[in-house]
Amino acid sequence: MGQFLDGKNLADERAAILKTQVSKLKSQGIVPLFCVINIGDDPSSKLYIKTKKRRADEIGIVQKVYQLPKTQSQQSLLTLIDRLNQDKKVYGIMIQLPVPPQINLNEALEHIDPEKDVDCLTPSNVGRLWRGDHYVEPATAHGVLALLDHYQIKLHGKKVVIIGRSSIVGKPLAALMLERDATVSILHSKTKQLAEYTKNADILVSAVGHANLITPEMVKENAVVIDVGINRVNNQTVGDVNTVLIKPKVSFITPVPGGIGPLTVESLMEQVVKLTRRKNGR
Repeated sequence: MGQFLDGKNLADERAAILKTQVSKLKSQGIVPLFCVINIGDDPSSKLYIKTKKRRADEIGIVQKVYQLPKTQSQQSLLTLIDRLNQDKKVYGIMIQLPVPPQINLNEALEHIDPEKDVDCLTPSNVGRLWRGDHYVEPATAHGVLALLDHYQIKLHGKKVVIIGRSSIVGKPLAALMLERDATVSILHSKTKQLAEYTKNADILVSAVGHANLITPEMVKENAVVIDVGINRVNNQTVGDVNTVLIKPKVSFITPVPGGIGPLTVESLMEQVVKLTRRKNGR
């Protein structure tokens, strides 16, 4: 019977440590402040911002939200980003995804000062990630590694399969796992016969948002399964993995909710503090 990887407890433990670091910064007159730019009224985005705000308040970080209309123009968005780049009190900037169709996201991300890029999505920080000399990491990928480290699950020499090639989870997680000497395969919607890859994985990560995508016959005996998917089914939150059926077959598995979700929020706060300390030579 597989063991649950408890992300919620680990997130709380790490938050307590971070709170102490923030208190020390504040005693030196340094207040970690990051800004979230949200365009439009996507309900899941608003919920995520609220969750982040709650965790930020607990730790002592200041989160400022710029709520913009869904008709926001590209130029006015770039003007706002430029203003935040120049504000010395702001240590982190992020654009809440998704954005409306008139917004050119890549251009907007390119405008963010890499030293304030809390999501690690600017071109230079993405390049640093793949080069292995990064000073900031995408929150979800960072959270996955924190959880594996906590349970002493080594990546060196392991076969890792990641389903999902997004710039937020799949690609950066692959870069970080390659850095740890794992052998990584990235699967996606055009991959044929997923099971041919997944059933050989020592560590399987699913991050596609497709309920019950992963079934027992797709998973190797005693594998580690990381479920990053978030789906709503019959008013319940479920992941990509059929946990009830797969748990008896694997060694470790993340629950949904309570696995990677809390660590994603916590890891974002850690990136804010990293950037704050870096800017102040701490």
